[in-house]
Amino acid sequence: MRMKWVALVLGTSLVLAACGGNDDASDKPASESGETTTAGAGDAAKIYENKCSSCHAVNLEGGVGPNLTKVGAKLTKADIEKVIANGQGAMPKGILQGKEASMVAEWLSKHK
Repeated sequence: MRMKWVALVLGTSLVLAACGGNDDASDKPASESGETTTAGAGDAAKIYENKCSSCHAVNLEGGVGPNLTKVGAKLTKADIEKVIANGQGAMPKGILQGKEASMVAEWLSKHK
């Protein structure tokens, strides 16, 4: 019974960690934090790194979550957006929403 509790606590911790992100930059205006307000090619990778890499690893090779190195060969951008929006398996829904979800889905769809 004790092992089940430990597994439950660790699993819950991982899910909650995946939901978090580095919100420090949002505390400052873009002009103070050195960020620009236009979306660039690196933005999707940065969003992924902040919100997704805790489960899928920075290099996309997976960990707690599945390997995404060739996800674009299996899923379309729309399919990836559906997984982000609805969750899948242990992945909770809505970690990314709106423009962020669309940007990351497009970026991941190019990984073939």
